[in-house]
Amino acid sequence: MRYISTRGQAPALNFEDVVLAGLASDGGLYVPENLPRFTQEEIASWAGLPYHELAFRVMRPFVAGSIPDADFKKILEETYAVFAHSAVAPLRQLNGNEWVLELFHGPTLAFKDFALQLLGRLLDYLLARRNERVVILGATSGDTGSAAIEGCKACDNVDIFIMHPHNRVSEVQRRQMTTILGDNIHNLAIEGNFDDCQEMVKASFADQGFLKGTRLVAVNSINWARIMAQIVYYFHAALQLGGPARSIAFSVPTGNFGDIFAGYLARNMGLPISQLIVATNRNDILHRFMSGNQYVKDTLHPTLSPSMDIMVSSNFERLLFDLHGRNGAAIAQLMETFKQGGGFSVEQDRWTEARKLFDSLAVSDEETCQTIAQVYAECGELLDPHTAIGVKAARECRRNLATPMVILGTAHPVKFPEAVEQAGIGKAPELPPHLADLFQRPERFSVLANDLQAVQGFVAAHGNRGKPL
Repeated sequence: MRYISTRGQAPALNFEDVVLAGLASDGGLYVPENLPRFTQEEIASWAGLPYHELAFRVMRPFVAGSIPDADFKKILEETYAVFAHSAVAPLRQLNGNEWVLELFHGPTLAFKDFALQLLGRLLDYLLARRNERVVILGATSGDTGSAAIEGCKACDNVDIFIMHPHNRVSEVQRRQMTTILGDNIHNLAIEGNFDDCQEMVKASFADQGFLKGTRLVAVNSINWARIMAQIVYYFHAALQLGGPARSIAFSVPTGNFGDIFAGYLARNMGLPISQLIVATNRNDILHRFMSGNQYVKDTLHPTLSPSMDIMVSSNFERLLFDLHGRNGAAIAQLMETFKQGGGFSVEQDRWTEARKLFDSLAVSDEETCQTIAQVYAECGELLDPHTAIGVKAARECRRNLATPMVILGTAHPVKFPEAVEQAGIGKAPELPPHLADLFQRPERFSVLANDLQAVQGFVAAHGNRGKPL
């Protein structure tokens, strides 16, 4: 399997090199040169497989030539053994034909564990084989950071630097990052927003001279391995609900477009998906594109669903690449237009093509709380604010009531007590046993200015397990 850049100027790479590269050298994102496609009979034969075995079937074509089958199977078995539910991603029924896919049974109670528990093990495997040490530099709007640290904390050949916007993540989210202490773990609270953090990650990948010979690895969903791992649970959900003999619709809370792009890929690989709903909050750049062909920056607003407080959706470039016939030069020009002017529209026929599959809705904090209360009253299920946005969007945008609707349950409600309390339900649920003492654990993080040189200087001074690089 070879991977190419969405901007057309970077060299094609194999899976191993793509995982370690993250962002392409031309600023683009890597995608498979050719997407594998499964027959309906092949997909149907996977019904009843344990999650890690299904994951092997779905992901094997992407790693072919880089990791032997036996090694990859062992990595996957270890990855999903740490999840607290034996089904790994159980479905919970809300009403007759509406389901929540619970993706929060991993160590950090968020869907990011599906990819980052795997990525940590892949990095350990690949770096040990290459006898190489790397620096992870990531940005988080809430959940990626803790999942990355949890997934990579035991990696022998990795130093981890995670930026989060200072005072703009929930307390549980922050503590899940800052209470994991280790010589190779560094949490940076940046005096800015998530987009500022993400921009510094991209700038650092573009010019890595400050590392003095070490290389950066991405843990954000710009890393192809993240997207690859998320494809699996679309197949998993569909197989529980009669797929592939029937089509399924999905509503996906998303800010960076990675999770829903995985669903788009699952459909292109042969899974019958009739509708994908972009569910977002007040920071609605994706909704404005899907509903009106306007991809334009706006002011970023803090909300009760902080993991979607994003205005520049990095993974959207991967969809644009397909919509433009995989023309890298066209995407490079489009992204330069966006960088210079803050927005663009695409040709009408390309936008119309996207709308055949995608719908969208932007949901306010007030509507989010109303949905949490409504679902709790209907069936006793307590939703986190991101999942509630997914439910609201599913109910507003659903095209066919006869098609099963699956909402991706992206986080455990315990991570967002403020939203639960504002919904009028009372106190949020208790932390699970492995996090019961979270609020008593010592924290460690550094507050830095929203300044690229300050961040790069910190990384250079504290890499190599606390020694200067």
